[in-house]
Amino acid sequence: MENQSVSGQFAAGREFILRQARLLERRLFAACFEGAPATGVVDALRGFRNDDGGFGHSLEPDTRCPASLPIYVEVALQALATVNTVDRALVLGACDYLAKVATTAGCGGAVPPAFPVIEAYPRAVHWAEGTYVPGLNPTAGLVGLLNQLGVEHPWVDQATAYCWSQLDLPELPLEAHLLHGVLVFLENVPDNERSSAAAARVVESLAKASSWREDPDDADYGLTPLSMAPMADSRWRALFTEDVLAAHLDRLLRDQQADGGWPLTWDPPSEAAVLEWRGIVTLGALRTLVSYGRLKRDG
Repeated sequence: MENQSVSGQFAAGREFILRQARLLERRLFAACFEGAPATGVVDALRGFRNDDGGFGHSLEPDTRCPASLPIYVEVALQALATVNTVDRALVLGACDYLAKVATTAGCGGAVPPAFPVIEAYPRAVHWAEGTYVPGLNPTAGLVGLLNQLGVEHPWVDQATAYCWSQLDLPELPLEAHLLHGVLVFLENVPDNERSSAAAARVVESLAKASSWREDPDDADYGLTPLSMAPMADSRWRALFTEDVLAAHLDRLLRDQQADGGWPLTWDPPSEAAVLEWRGIVTLGALRTLVSYGRLKRDG
């Protein structure tokens, strides 16, 4: 993409989303960049909702499962947070679902990412038994998103207490996805002083965490500083040096492919899942690059 202007790169990303992404990402793009109402995102999410209040049907494309999973609820909340909207019936139904899952798990409010039901359906290899364990992943991220959306529910209070109990332990788990969820929690929890102190511990832990990629030239799969501060006004931008962020923005800009989309660094379970994920990753790249002033929207 070296010969394209930055405005042309945005136009190419838009074209990729319109051609290849699923309806949810097309609705999100329209709401983020083209003035479309956020209700379109809510309408798209309704197609993934199950009667138990949870979300299913491969909302997270690496698991091709129709049943409700907490990870699917997290993806739904991320979509709502992206466009800053809440459908209260939809969200409170999801909270009721999470509360039932937490009661069954019996871990003080924590929920697991998934359940053994996923084994009956195609899935990426990393979705295995370890994802059936309740913990900070995805509990912290779920609570953080619900706080961001201003949702009150008894499960939020219970899960918040659980998260603080885990964050008060001497050592944090050394896994980047879990720590990402912790930062979402800390960004939106009311206690700023306590959350800032905990966030400093997260950054120290990231240096030793699995699936963490601080070097922008590292082509392996992993989360990066831009995963933790995806927007220019992110609270956690200050946790990383501007030089580090700039290097990752440079890498993100040049990673755009000839078809306008961004690549993946892992293996989804099907060709359809690859395109679904590329739509998600491309939308995220466009939002980050526009927010940090690296892409222009008028191309």
